[in-house]
Amino acid sequence: MILGIETSCDETAAALVTDDGEILANVVASQAELHARFGGVVPEVASRRHLELVVPVVREALGEARVSLRDVESVAVTTRPGLIGALLVGVSAAKALAWSHRLPLVPVNHLHGHVASLYLRPLDLQPPFTCLLASGGHTLLLEVTDRSGYRILGTTLDDAAGEAFDKGARLLGLGYPGGAELDALARHGDPEAFAFPVARVDGLDFSFSGVKTALLYTVRDLGPGELEARRADLAASYQRALVTALVDRVRSTGAERVAVVGGVAANSELRAALPEAALAPLPLCTDNAAMVASAARFTRAVPYPDYLSVDAQASA
Repeated sequence: MILGIETSCDETAAALVTDDGEILANVVASQAELHARFGGVVPEVASRRHLELVVPVVREALGEARVSLRDVESVAVTTRPGLIGALLVGVSAAKALAWSHRLPLVPVNHLHGHVASLYLRPLDLQPPFTCLLASGGHTLLLEVTDRSGYRILGTTLDDAAGEAFDKGARLLGLGYPGGAELDALARHGDPEAFAFPVARVDGLDFSFSGVKTALLYTVRDLGPGELEARRADLAASYQRALVTALVDRVRSTGAERVAVVGGVAANSELRAALPEAALAPLPLCTDNAAMVASAARFTRAVPYPDYLSVDAQASA
């Protein structure tokens, strides 16, 4: 049994997962309401909140799974990438728990965790496949040939897709988290009302800065009354441009087996646009600890007490 801990951004999460990928508990404490007043995540605020939540979240996960730390065989924790202060809270807690019970510790790459969400039951997807990883901080096209990792085929040249969703929502005066708000509003709009650009870059890379700037100028050119009347159309058209960019890149690989993971994988239009794809279950799209524990199943563990020197890293 693996205890997973995730604190890379603004979710404090803990999970218990078995070696064969069964989720016994997956607890996530979101800080969305805390950061909503700022319109985005404030790193220092997130770190302090993680300090308050990490122990209660671990206790809740153990209680939900009806196990104790004596039943845990290893502790997995996200060590990179993410907000460095937030990561350090999780890494410190994981080290303390592992050391106190003489358990091995598994340092997990957050991006590998997103892919490994596909390896949990009942989906339990088997490689090889091409994977679109789209989240608030990353947009990657990956070739996955085995469960221990992946090869990067393409990445974003500027903004991540999730960041583009959130910034677009902010331009439209929507709340935080913006991606979900924009998705909900877009369902009431006409995606053909505005022609926002879809960047065409070489290879399999992505670019979202152009469409974000186009939305900015369009919002500026509309009067307050017209903006309010056409907000849903703007959301739908903007979302269509972002989803088209993602889907076009996936289609251009010619891959027969496709999967989609990350926070943006929860977007309703993206899920509808790739009906043949293996999609991460909605509870596993956003940051969670079950995906971290899943990745730990295919990552080398650091034995006690060698992991005391393991550190967090902001970059991948």
